[in-house]
Amino acid sequence: MPPSTDLTTGLRVEPGIPAGLDRRDPADRLGFAGKREARAALEPLRAELDALHDRLWAEATRSVLLVLQGMDTAGKDGAIRRVLTGLNPQSLRVAAFKAPSDAELAHDYLWRIHAQCPPRGQLGVFNRSHYEDVVAALLGGVVDQSRCELRYRHLREFERMLVEEGTSPVKVFLHISRDEQRERLQARLDDPEKRWKFRKGDLSVRARWDEYQAAYERAITSTSTEWAPWYVVPADHKWVRDVAVATILVDAIGALDPQFPPSAPGLEDLVVE
Repeated sequence: MPPSTDLTTGLRVEPGIPAGLDRRDPADRLGFAGKREARAALEPLRAELDALHDRLWAEATRSVLLVLQGMDTAGKDGAIRRVLTGLNPQSLRVAAFKAPSDAELAHDYLWRIHAQCPPRGQLGVFNRSHYEDVVAALLGGVVDQSRCELRYRHLREFERMLVEEGTSPVKVFLHISRDEQRERLQARLDDPEKRWKFRKGDLSVRARWDEYQAAYERAITSTSTEWAPWYVVPADHKWVRDVAVATILVDAIGALDPQFPPSAPGLEDLVVE
């Protein structure tokens, strides 16, 4: 397996540097020869993540927020299922954001986001996120580019506040190619058990592929900061995606080095009869 630090460094979008989505290969294997090698590398990562997650839960002073963004079929659900399966459900919270309701629209656009941020001790996951409010909102005509620029500042400062209050954002863009998306959408149509996932709106979004890529490029470049950097994960190969997301998450929680709290004095001498 490639060294963890090498992998995460290569995927990180350095603050102030363009994300360069057009120069990043969605089919990059990140040094893995094939699926079997990547799957073998994933298991110890999941075990390490489980141990770190337990310590984060026990410590109960800080939290971690995994943000997953990407085009339709990029694998947000799959990454959650493959990487986080087996973690303690008491300390794991997954939130999926769709079009805002009337009640949510009556508040500022970050109101519903903040309400879903993980409490201390938990790992939170956003399946889509506040970045819909700059990408989808722009292309849906809800905001213009000047308003987006203002929202980029809001998001940078919102994430700075989260960090200063003890929540570490881990932002991952799952980078899929247009050809791979076509295959995955067609696979949904061809399989009766997966057809329910398909929405006709997926095709209208796909028709604006270049616009979405440009919007993500600008959003990621504008909001990758020292306190909350973006990672662009090649997602054409699901097995590469899973190892990359697991590695990034293990590195992020490992950097916090959560600790089990000390036991009460005298417990070591107790014997349960």
